[in-house]
Amino acid sequence: MKHGFIKLGAAVPDVHVAAPMKNAAELCRLIDRAYEEGVHVLVFPELSLTGYTCGDLFLSDDLLDGAERALRTVAEHTAGKKMLVFAGVPLRANDRLYNCAAALSDGEVLGVTPKTAVPNYGEFYEARHFAVPAEGETVGIRMGDGIHTFPLSHGVYVCREMPELAVGAEICEELWTAGAPSEKLAADGASVIVNLSASNETVGKDEYRRTLVKAASGKCAAAYVYCDAGMGESTTDSVFSGHCMIASNGSILAENEPFGGAELITAVADLQHLRHDRRRMNTWRSAPAVMTASFSLDLRDTDLSGLIEPRPFIPPEGPARDAVCGRIFDIQTAGLIKRIKAARADTCVIGLSGGLDSTLALLVTHEAFRKLGKDPHDLIALTMPCFGTTSRTKSNAERLGSLFHTRFSTVDIKESVDLHFRDIGHDAADHSVVYENAQARERTQILMDIANAENGLVVGTGDLSELALGWATYNGDHMSNYGVNGGIPKTLVRVLVDYYARVHGELSGSPEEGGEVFTLGGVLRDILDTPVSPELLPPKEGEIAQKTEDLVGPYDLHDFFLYHYVRWGDSRDKIFREAKAAFAGTFDDAAIEKWLSTFLRRFRIQQFKRSALPDGPKVGSVALSPRGDWRMPSDAEADM
Repeated sequence: MKHGFIKLGAAVPDVHVAAPMKNAAELCRLIDRAYEEGVHVLVFPELSLTGYTCGDLFLSDDLLDGAERALRTVAEHTAGKKMLVFAGVPLRANDRLYNCAAALSDGEVLGVTPKTAVPNYGEFYEARHFAVPAEGETVGIRMGDGIHTFPLSHGVYVCREMPELAVGAEICEELWTAGAPSEKLAADGASVIVNLSASNETVGKDEYRRTLVKAASGKCAAAYVYCDAGMGESTTDSVFSGHCMIASNGSILAENEPFGGAELITAVADLQHLRHDRRRMNTWRSAPAVMTASFSLDLRDTDLSGLIEPRPFIPPEGPARDAVCGRIFDIQTAGLIKRIKAARADTCVIGLSGGLDSTLALLVTHEAFRKLGKDPHDLIALTMPCFGTTSRTKSNAERLGSLFHTRFSTVDIKESVDLHFRDIGHDAADHSVVYENAQARERTQILMDIANAENGLVVGTGDLSELALGWATYNGDHMSNYGVNGGIPKTLVRVLVDYYARVHGELSGSPEEGGEVFTLGGVLRDILDTPVSPELLPPKEGEIAQKTEDLVGPYDLHDFFLYHYVRWGDSRDKIFREAKAAFAGTFDDAAIEKWLSTFLRRFRIQQFKRSALPDGPKVGSVALSPRGDWRMPSDAEADM
């Protein structure tokens, strides 16, 4: 429960139609199993204590009396179990019958939610048996100490130990209707919505149902537990598949596929993340939870093993990943095309280091030129070797320039930088920040001056991870006319370059007539294998001496920290806990603590660079532009 993590469950009992006590035993068995697995909120299907398909047997007092006995049995079985359980049951009041969801916890019935969208069409004849309650109507349930009276309403149940856990219920058809109860429940403070359902299976209905559940959870900024009736129901006219889903804020966390046969699915939802999104959306209308009743949960931490994605910016491998990569290129390219047109620029100028970021910027600019119908030779690419440049990166820059038929040239800046050192009285043997930054600013000056001479735009190469860490020279590589990579974290840069290598890797060429033939795929893969480095310090034995991840930490960790800090506003201790679960077996606790401290310190003291950030397209849910997504003072305290 700590940090807002709650385990939700949907259970599909083997229903015995019109046999309430058998069903009670089945529900009790599944409650025990769910409790052992640490489930906090458990949901059963619609009318699970009788079966949904009882037909006119619902008019039988024997069945209805048995349903109430079964409800008492299940309620009593929850005694001593700190969890919230929802069971479907038919209940009588005022000579009418209602299709209800009963909320149970620690031996008690907490409340009753009636179905208010009662269908009477097609194969569903519920209105033949069930009524819609009038406002203010109540129902009495006989318990051990007498009759308890409950209002028939869509109530919210609030956890005493964790008030952000507020749960409301709706029943089956209500999900399908305009103005669904879930919307009001969320506005009344519910962070978890449960749906007790009996939706029969027809061809294509599962996808429609899945879409509705995802949309409901997203619209309500809530977790949504959908529990469907299973194959134990009567098959006289319909078949039920036990299709269950647990969603959160528009994403499916767990699913029992139709006819999948699983009797219990579980998922962990992060209520702090849901509350965070509600706070940041000023269009969200909510109120303090309108509490029907409160309940208690055992204070135990939810096991996060295998639940936290270590690379949150990266989509899963397969066709879906390629589709996302293609769309990211579309976004970057469209942004650059608009800027070229608006500036009436004749060309673009890129500094090619032979590293990942400048490579991605070149790929995007090449695509923009192709879509604009421009001659690729009009694209100006420069490599500007200096003290730290290795033959490997210089060669890869030259090959990229050749493969894309750019107007490529080499500008060696060693002499210019040495002259600058003499001008400012800096000893070239002193490899301090002056030594490094002078090279970066000289490169930027050259790019800007050539862009001026050619009526061009300097295309920025810096990525989102570097912006977060401030790993850029202020008014050096920090500056450009348009930063195409500013919304791309380093881990995603690698994936995009790999995607391009797979899709366009057959392109081949040679830098000179009769020279070695090479392919774009081969060059890009060698760039992917090259250590990330600004190459500002002299090489050691011809190899890169300055490896970024040795200095500021692994980008896998920093991108993880960035996502959870900016996207969700997670606290330091929560990020540490999530990182331990995500990187178990990869990084130990000491390494995570060290680099988390580095990230938080650098993120806070480097805002002044982000405040002067060039324009560039937002790509995902995390961005650091001071004009939109992220605004903070440049002089905030480093320690909080």
